[in-house]
Amino acid sequence: MSRRTFLGAATSGAILAAAQPQPATAATSGDKLPNVLFIMSDQQRFDTIAALGNASIYTPNYDRLVKRGVAFTRAYSSCPVCVPARYTIRTGCEPPKITIFENAAPAPVSGQAATMEGRCGPYLARTMSGLGYRTFGVGKFHTQPVHEDVGFEVQLHSEEMYGTADDRAKDAYAAFIAKEHPQYDFIEGLMGERTEMYYMPQMSPMPAAVTVEAWAADRAVEQVRANDPRPYFGFVSFIGPHPPFAPPIPFNRMYDPDKMPNPVVGDLALDHMDEQIPWMNYAIWADEIDPARARALKARYYGEISYIDSCLGKILDAVEARPDADNTVICFFSDHGDHLGDHHAWQKESYFEASCHVPFLLSWPARLPKDVRRDELVCLTDLFGIATSAGGKKELRDGADVLGMLAGQAPPRERVIGYYGAPGTPLFKIMVREGDWKYIYFANGGREQLLNVTEDPSELKQRLDNSPEVAKRLREAAVKAVSMPNADRALENGVLKRYPFEARPLKRIYQFDSSRGVKGFPKRPEDALKTEK
Repeated sequence: MSRRTFLGAATSGAILAAAQPQPATAATSGDKLPNVLFIMSDQQRFDTIAALGNASIYTPNYDRLVKRGVAFTRAYSSCPVCVPARYTIRTGCEPPKITIFENAAPAPVSGQAATMEGRCGPYLARTMSGLGYRTFGVGKFHTQPVHEDVGFEVQLHSEEMYGTADDRAKDAYAAFIAKEHPQYDFIEGLMGERTEMYYMPQMSPMPAAVTVEAWAADRAVEQVRANDPRPYFGFVSFIGPHPPFAPPIPFNRMYDPDKMPNPVVGDLALDHMDEQIPWMNYAIWADEIDPARARALKARYYGEISYIDSCLGKILDAVEARPDADNTVICFFSDHGDHLGDHHAWQKESYFEASCHVPFLLSWPARLPKDVRRDELVCLTDLFGIATSAGGKKELRDGADVLGMLAGQAPPRERVIGYYGAPGTPLFKIMVREGDWKYIYFANGGREQLLNVTEDPSELKQRLDNSPEVAKRLREAAVKAVSMPNADRALENGVLKRYPFEARPLKRIYQFDSSRGVKGFPKRPEDALKTEK
């Protein structure tokens, strides 16, 4: 009988030499397999952890994780937007194989299998079950379709919005509120208001004890504490600090906006060379944000992160209370960042550091050193290999061998390749991140950026003209990276395909509670007062 329980209702449920790592591939014969716990946030920038250099933010539990293990300072999301980033994690494969290059349904091409697992192999949770793990997943999965079974024995999923009444009923957090806290069930946006309020400073409509982050932490604690002789593989996915920035009391007033720095901006021609940026600014009602509002938004964003930090602390306490705490692998990461006004931009989906550079904290006290920083390149695709290596049967797929690299048994990554937008369309762009350099190609207009991230960490200087040999080398690496099925649509006569530049028509995105029949603003103000049947 299958152990899987798909739960969609209110079921409650430093110096490296100071501590050289042991070989950290599979557990050796006779060793007990470690627990593996992945914890992620949504839209959290790389520069939001106090222990890693941000003196303006309070993150004692993130700092605790930093001290517990290895912090990678050059970690990337190869497709920095919610849906594809999550599929790279659960498959260990890059966008050409998962066939998702933006927040859209998979689109395989001729010769590729029709299903995701047919193209990539069993999902990570299913793979870990096969290695003898009990598995649980809690929080945001952002699957296509919404209620996809991704292989966890216990799967409690929560999303930001609900397309239908059935979606809301099946959402584990929304169902929990309806059953356990019905006094809040009238709220349409349980995580805050969207549409024109998406980038407005807000306060959570929910008390701190019953937000979606608190719910996820509480369910994760239950699973960590479960009485089961098998090691666990857990995946906890917080919805925050994704906008709207609506921390609960008192986290909404932790940070004074007047003490927040202004966004870092450069020449508009460089900042908006990626046309996705001005298009998205307009779409999510962020095209006229001034510095004062940007500072207030950053204060609320930091409040969200400090709140998630407090929820993270509950999970870490549960892990540390177990006798096998030292034999528990924990990896914290985010799917992508948020521009927060840097480069005259909001949201994500660009290859500026604010968008694609993510936190990546890895610890395993029984095997890895503590409180160490490493600057090797890693990316979200590498997580599949981390989990399976720890679980005794290394399977890297498109990823690099991070644990082997830490043990001195595998080479570091040479580069990270980023893909966004369907190849063979003007939306396609590709990033090559290597050493000090970052190269980005935009099919719309055939435009290029070359940035030296070491000398120019704010990415304000175009380096194409004074470093043409670097641009040539990285351009060739981009061509090689897309020379595979699906991605090869980005090529024409052996070079990156170029389209005549064409500006995208601007349009607003409306994000109301469709599950309650709300589709947009009323034609007449008084229509909003009508009782819906």
